[in-house]
Amino acid sequence: MSDSETRPADWEADKYSRVATPQREWSGAVLDRLALNGDETVVDAGCGSGNVTEDLLAKLPDGRVIGVDGSPSMVEEAAARLGDDPRTTFICQDLASLKLDEQVDHVFSNATFHWIGDHDRLFRSLAAATKPGGSLVAQCGGRGNVAEVIAALGVVNREEPFAEIFGEYVDPWNFAGPEETEIRLVEAGYEEVECWLEERIAHPEDPRGFFEASFLAPARQVLDPQQLTEYTDRLLREMGQPSSFNYVRLNMTAKRKNENE
Repeated sequence: MSDSETRPADWEADKYSRVATPQREWSGAVLDRLALNGDETVVDAGCGSGNVTEDLLAKLPDGRVIGVDGSPSMVEEAAARLGDDPRTTFICQDLASLKLDEQVDHVFSNATFHWIGDHDRLFRSLAAATKPGGSLVAQCGGRGNVAEVIAALGVVNREEPFAEIFGEYVDPWNFAGPEETEIRLVEAGYEEVECWLEERIAHPEDPRGFFEASFLAPARQVLDPQQLTEYTDRLLREMGQPSSFNYVRLNMTAKRKNENE
């Protein structure tokens, strides 16, 4: 995903689907916070390749899921995985300007919101798409997330040839804290808001593949395959060839306020 001012990065969807096991494992606790009867319509905001969407569908035997992602290849992968299920619809849209034909019962999101620069606009968009009383349950990267990766990018992106390719380095993520997120959610039209940080460590089976698929989607838009290999090599050397990655997750739970209150 990307912020509303830039073109969303397209992802290497098949690779991400294979290597992003930590994100799927962590999503279970997020899904457990979403109280469902089983017949609701739920937006999976940032559905990716559909791995977690499949878990969400299992909780909705008589309901529906609208999977939304800004990456065309992710939407294509998710539709190939689950599109034959009549309970699913997949659309490619920017979540910060989401337009649906109906208001939904709930919004769920896992590992997405940190790719969106304007959280004020994002939360207003999701609130507008949700029925009064509906829930927003989400987790994304939060303040302090993947600090080692950010430090390495700050070094390598200022070296040649990458400095010339990328120009002035701009951090591609929005890792917000719980305090400002609670304020933004209330201002967007939510109540009963709770936000908190949680530390996690990812131990991927394929650290290099995980690193490329999870962190370097924006770089793939401007680097050819050889340059991407060299870029990955240099970043991993800067980080000391890690086999694990330190995460800080921002959790959020909120209820869409009744506009008549």
